[in-house]
This record gives sequence, structure tokens and C-alpha cells, in this order.
Amino acid sequence: MRKSILLFLLFPLIAAGQVSETFEIDNDYVANLIEKYKTAYRGPYKDLRWFCNDGTLNPPKEPCEGGGVQHARYSDEVVALGEKSHLFLGQILASTDFEAFWDAPNDHSRLKQYMLEKYLKSVDDGWVNRKAQFYRGHVQAEDESEWGKNFFLWLLEQPGVLDANFYLIRQAVKDIPHSGDDNVAQLMRSQSKAIADAYPGFQNLRIKIHGQPTREDIESVRAFKQQNASKLSAALNTQLDALISTMEDFFAPVDIEDLKSGLTAVSSADLKKELAAQIDKLGSGGAGQRIQHSSEAMWTIRERIASEPSAAGKLALLDLSLRLESLLIGTLAGNEAGNLKSLLDQVCHLSMASAASGYTETWEWNQIRANLNFEDNGSITLEELNTLANAARNQLNWGTSYNKSVFDEDVTRFEGFEPMSTGFFDDRIRGSIALYLGNKLGQVGAFITSEENLRNEVLDVSNASQVNGLNPGYANGKLIIVEGDLRNMDVDPNSIYAFQRPPSDLNPVAGILNIAEGNLVSHLQLLARNLGIPNASISDGNLQELKKYNGQRVFYAVSNKGTVILKLEKDMSATEKALFKEEVRSEEMIEVPVEKIRLNQTSILNLTEVEAGSSGVVCGPKAANLGELKKNFPDHVVDGFVIPFGIFRAHLDQNIPGQNQTYWGYLTDIYASARKMKSEGQAARDIEKFQLDKFSKLSKMIIEMPLLESFTKDLENSFSGILGKPLGQQPVFLRSDTNMEDLASFTGAGLNLTLFNIRERDAVIDGIKQVWASPFSDRSYRWRQKYLNNPENVYPSIVVIPGVDNDCSGVMITKGVSSGRTDEITVAMSRGVGGAVEGQLAETWAIQKNGAHELIAPSRELYYNSLNPQGGTRVKGASLDGPILDQGRIAKINAFSKELIGTMESRGIEGPYDVELGFKDNKIWLFQVRPFVENKGALSSEYLQTITPEVNQEKSIRLNTTL
Repeated sequence: MRKSILLFLLFPLIAAGQVSETFEIDNDYVANLIEKYKTAYRGPYKDLRWFCNDGTLNPPKEPCEGGGVQHARYSDEVVALGEKSHLFLGQILASTDFEAFWDAPNDHSRLKQYMLEKYLKSVDDGWVNRKAQFYRGHVQAEDESEWGKNFFLWLLEQPGVLDANFYLIRQAVKDIPHSGDDNVAQLMRSQSKAIADAYPGFQNLRIKIHGQPTREDIESVRAFKQQNASKLSAALNTQLDALISTMEDFFAPVDIEDLKSGLTAVSSADLKKELAAQIDKLGSGGAGQRIQHSSEAMWTIRERIASEPSAAGKLALLDLSLRLESLLIGTLAGNEAGNLKSLLDQVCHLSMASAASGYTETWEWNQIRANLNFEDNGSITLEELNTLANAARNQLNWGTSYNKSVFDEDVTRFEGFEPMSTGFFDDRIRGSIALYLGNKLGQVGAFITSEENLRNEVLDVSNASQVNGLNPGYANGKLIIVEGDLRNMDVDPNSIYAFQRPPSDLNPVAGILNIAEGNLVSHLQLLARNLGIPNASISDGNLQELKKYNGQRVFYAVSNKGTVILKLEKDMSATEKALFKEEVRSEEMIEVPVEKIRLNQTSILNLTEVEAGSSGVVCGPKAANLGELKKNFPDHVVDGFVIPFGIFRAHLDQNIPGQNQTYWGYLTDIYASARKMKSEGQAARDIEKFQLDKFSKLSKMIIEMPLLESFTKDLENSFSGILGKPLGQQPVFLRSDTNMEDLASFTGAGLNLTLFNIRERDAVIDGIKQVWASPFSDRSYRWRQKYLNNPENVYPSIVVIPGVDNDCSGVMITKGVSSGRTDEITVAMSRGVGGAVEGQLAETWAIQKNGAHELIAPSRELYYNSLNPQGGTRVKGASLDGPILDQGRIAKINAFSKELIGTMESRGIEGPYDVELGFKDNKIWLFQVRPFVENKGALSSEYLQTITPEVNQEKSIRLNTTL
């Protein structure tokens, strides 16, 4: 039986940026309610009523005197669910308040739930309305359509709403009835799925129709019906006839005059004239011209829709955009490119159509489009071809991540009680031009790998060219596919995990695959890069295809140039098997240096009293390097202080209350006992369990440990004297800073605790003890134990600094993380505080010393944290319609990076560097600098070099090459 889970979900108020309310959902209760409604004649409804314009409700046989609409009334359970959990089942649009449905305070959740429920109804025989769809009078189609039209006219009158929510509104126009609209592509997919679910023999045709439908599929469905006539029920025959009719509509020839009639409501004469001319071009030429002109018309709408003054005109343009997309899909179906030029033309135009559909913001498309241009001079180099393919791949990947970010919150809510909700993401992509862009990109990728003699080998996935290596390394273990809720997930350190999005606090694993690139410089990614853990980005389609291998043992390798090998263990070559022989695969264990440590420093140090040479002596590298930055860039680093190793040790030298043993003695006994167990031949997992149990007890004891009176007084004096406010009145960050971090071969990034913006006296005191206890957590222990020879010699210091309420914050690496270039920096930024380091989908740039810059990935985070002056954080909503780093900020970061590199190198501190920084009112603030550590073994591995041979990127290829 499924465990009842209570989800507490925060919806940010977009307008004011504050969290509006917390809602609670009992997943088991809702799941049982849904099952009940599926079999109930009235489903989620109570009875029929007239909903009168004056606000009164009348019985079915008493029409409203002043006008109104008749439809079903929600059951009491449904009403209560909406009030308590902000969850709306069986939504009926007519008589719904426009503002309540738009639901801006809750990130438009109610609108998104309507769209999600519409999907569930299409794939699950009506879902909550399985029986109620036959409940006569429960909904009136003409009233729903009239309401939809009026809703969009109301919405599109709102200033700026379309600019900020173009993708969501265009998707809503596709789903909400509003007089004569339809969504034939979605209907075709849902009909074919329903048939395949009822009759498994139709599954292959269903896959074809979902993946790449062509006009010939109509005859295939007719043939299937004829061949299986004796086995098909009357209901299935009816469903097949309906599918054939839908497919004929889908592939019907374009009616130019009908398309132009959609411009009637457009009041901008110039825009109307331009679009009419583009539509006229659709009637002449072949498929290539129709693809080009329909894509260009779609982009004209996207680019100029904001200039249309009337709401009715905006709605007409959105409808036209959707019809042009359907025309484009119908034209593509069955029209394969004959040569390379034709294929590249299709990829460029489909990328434009994808941007026009709202899958990327206009500023993001402007970063991509220059790389999609190629001169038709008869040939193209491999380098130019790769540049074009990468740009189109960015359009595809950024688009799919945009789709996920918009709907993720509500799909995640629904997944708790309805697992089929996960398919909503895939349905959005399959019902759009993005599916066809992905297919065409797969053809380009296959062509490139053939020309380069360089090929990803990823089991039997159909579009392996969409797999992109991030961190080099190799692994052998069980493949685990992970979808849905990742909280408190237990992982096996010897397995390879494929994630929708890996958790930021992931325990050690053998290898990682994740959808899109995520964040190249998050703590998790840096740790994986440092330790030679192979990591690659995959598409959602790749993940779906890998599901059948879930639980099987595989070999996984990523080269330093991005080639990816993923094969079953039984298919490994002798060379690959040899990589894991004990004498070859012995890990390079790391020694924590303790010879210089000074534990007699038992008083707090001003940040100005430490420098780079203090690392591993009195404090960890965070404090030491921040002190170095304070010395060299005093106006860019806040005041602060350091609680050194010696204070931690002094506290652990106290006796445990009620015991004749010190905390330090308890700690050393754990390691002594573990060594004894190992010498006795006990199993490694038993030793680990023993240590983790003991460390859990030690952590609790440290958190409950009394503070020395001398330290408390020192702490009070440091707050007043250094930070300028008494303890309890100045919010601060407490950052764990151990001697095991930023070693020559081990970064330790993000393994221990940082506490955000805590203010109250007791919270600060308790927080110090929590930070001291954090090196003994399960996650920190497992990473240390895997790579350190002497993990018992770990000492935490603490950096105490006030926060800066940054406009944006993130990480700068003073080299090209993807390119490897030393004349380039990589910068990842998120809005607000604490950006990029926790795995957020951050805006990432490659910036060259000469000022040239390229967008690697845009942000996909719709929420961010800001600091509360009273302590703690506030969650605010973000719009993605503009970049985080504008030209001015990019120039400032580039100039500062040169100054930083020069200063650090002059002090004998070698790079490249990993810098945490932020902007507040366009001023740079610095919070940390550390070495950027890569795994030299993975970078130099002979095997990994063999799977990425040298390729002549200047090789010229004729554009008329037959495919």
C-alpha cells in the first residue's frame, strides 16, 4: 500500500515576490478519491445547477432570469480539496472567475492543473470523468468555448502578461476551448494510445504515430483494421475509424485563404500585410519552401505580437501560430531531406519554429541564431557543421528544459497521487515541432559521427548523438533509472544513475547521466569532475529508451572530448575488462595533511588575520582564501571572523556528560574499532554500518554539547567588535570549513554544512554545533571514506560572515570547463543568493579574455532566494524573459577575472580558480576562492583517449552530399 505523504508546497507570488501560502496534500486520500470518481456516474460532481449572472444558483428546471449558464456543481469533497490543498479536479470553465483561474499568486497553478487534467483524460479514458463524461448536462461545450474566448480576451488585455508568459499562454490557447479551435495532433496521439492500451497488437503502429507520423500511416491503420477484423470489438472499430478521420484532418492540404482569414481580427495593418504575404508563399514551391515560410511566419508572430494593440488580434495571432505549427508538422511528415544542405535547412528552420513556439525566450534565440547560419558556397567544414549542430541542439535542450520548468511544480504535485502525470512532459514535446527538430538533429548527428569516425555507443538508443559527455571517467556497475521524487533517496556507490535531475546532496555513485547539462559548476558536478566520476547529459527521449535496461550491469565511459560509451557488461572488450582488475583499478587514495595543524589557537580570528598560508594550520581553505581575498580586494569582501580548528578540538576534549570519556576519545574509538573489525576480516558493509551508527550518535552528542564559557564570551565580543552588532541582532552565514577540502587531488565541495542567514542568538549557537557535527554525516563520511586514507584527521573550522542580499550570485571558473581553454572563463549565475552551487539550472556563459562570450545555457529557475533582514530567506518568483548577466556585468566579471588571476599568481597561489561571487547593485562581492581541481587520471587515461581519436575539423564536406 502506498504510504501517505504530505507535501508542503510553496507557490511564490510573482508580482510581489513573496511566498503566498502553504498547501497540504494527502496523496493516498486524493488517489482513493480519483479511483472512486472513475467509477461514479457523476464523477467529481454533485448535481446540476444554473449559475446565474447575479451570483445565485437555481435548480436545473429554473433558468436564470438575468442570464447564466447551466453545468454540474462540484462535490463537497472537490470543493474542500480546492480550499485546503489548492487542488482542482474535474474543472468546468463556464462561470469560473478569470482571475482565480489565471491564479497568478500561485504561479498559475490552476490553469496548469486544467491542462494536466486534460492530458490525463485523453490517455486514461476520461480519468476522473470516466463515467461522468456521459453525465448529461454536466458541461456545455458552447459555454466552455465562449468562456475560453472571453478569458483570453481578458488575459491578453493585461499589460506585459504575454511577454512574461508567452510559452504558457500559447500552450493554454492549444488546450482551452475558445470557439472553433482544435488540437488535432494531441487528439491523434491520445486516440492511438487508447487503441494500443485496449489492443496490444496496435502498439507498433502507436509508437510510429507518436514518434514520426507520416501520411502513409493512414493506410497502415486501415490495413491493420482489415487484417484484424475478426478480433476487433465494435468499440475498437469505432475508435479506429475515429483515428483515421483525425489523421486525414492532420494531413489535409493547407488552405491558404482559410489561414489568411485568421488575420481578420488583427488590427496592426503592417503586421497583417507582412503575414498575409508570408502565407501566400505557402501555396507555391515544394516542401522545403513551405517549411521555410511557415517557420518565418511563426517567428514574425513571436517577434511582433506585442505590437498588436488589441487582445482579439493577439488571440488570432496565437491561433495562427498554432495552425502554422500544425502545417509545418504535416509538411515534415514523410518529406525526408535528400542531401546535406536540405537537412541543414530543415534543422535551421525548425529551430526558428521552436523558438517561435516559445520554447526559448527571444533573447536566448538571438544568442543561438547566428550559429545556425551557413553560406551556401557548395561546401561546409566539419567545424562549421559541429557549430551549427550544437546551436540547434541548444535550442532543443533549452526548449525541453523550459517546458519542464514551467510545468514541473504541478506535475510533481500530481505525481504524488497519479503516476501517469509524468507523461505530460513527453506529450507536450511530441505534440510540438520540438519532436521533429530532435529527429532531424539525430540525422545530423549520425552524419557527423560518420564523417569523423567518432561515434557515441549508447546501448540501442535511437538518437545517441544527443548524448553529450561532461566529466571524463569510466565505471562498471548496475544502471539505475530514477524518475520522480528524489528526496531521501538511498544510492549504491557502485551503481550508475540516470536522473531527470540529480539531487544536490547526492551520496557517492559510480557514474551519472542526467537530462540536459544542468549546472556545470554546481558542487556535485565539481565533485564528480574532481573524482573522475563519468557524467553525461542525455535527452528525455534517451532516458525513456534506457528504461528497459534498468537494473542491468553496464560499462560506462566518457572521454575528455565528450564521447560516451554505454554498453552491457557482457559486451565489454578485453581492454575494458582490464580497467577493473584490482591491480589496475586501485584508487589513488588521498592523505589529509596534519603535520602543520595548530590546535593551540583557541580564540576567534578576525578574517583579516588569516591568509592563504593559514589553510590547514588554524583553519580550512575557505577562511584562509577568503582572508586572502579580503587583503587584496577589501572593498569586495564583507567583514567577518573565523572559529579555528583549536576551538573545535577544545570542545571535543570535554567529557561527555555522564560518561568517563571525552568526545574526542569517543571519536578515536570509532576508528580504532573499525580498524580492528577490518583486521578480523569483517565485511566492509558491516564496518560501514558500525561507523555510521556511531557517527550518528556522535553528531547528536556534539549538537547537545555545552559550549565553553570562554568561547561564548569570545563569540559575543567578535559580533560586537567585528560585525558591529551584538550576537542575536546580526544575521550571519555559518560556513563549514574543514582541513579535508581543496586538497591537491580532492575538492570536497559541498560535503559539509552551510547555514543561511541565521540571526537569533540560540540559532547561531546551535548552528555552530550543527556545523561542527556535519563532517560526521552519512554523506560526508561516505565521500571521505571512499577517497581519503586518514579520514579520522578531519577538523572543522567555521567562517562567520554577514550575507549580501545579491541580485544574482554564482560561480566563476577561470578556465573553460567544457572547452578546456585557458584563455576563457566559465561563469554560472542564478538570481538571488546561493546561486549555482546547489545544482540550480543556472545561466552559464563562456567568456573569452578578449570579451567574446557565448551562452552555454540559460537559467530555468522560476524561484530564487533573497535574504530577510530579520534572518532566514524569502522565496521570490522570477521571469526568464531577460538574461541575468547583461553586457555590463559580463564585462565587469571578465575584467575582474584578469585582476584576480594576476593577484593570486603573484602571491604564489596557482590556478585555475573556483570563485563564488555575486552582484549587488552592479558591484561584485566575493565569498570564496578555491582551486579548480580536475581528475588528472581521467584526463590522461589511455583508454579514454582511444575512444576520441583526433579529427581534422577543417575537413570540407560537399553540401550536395546524398544522405
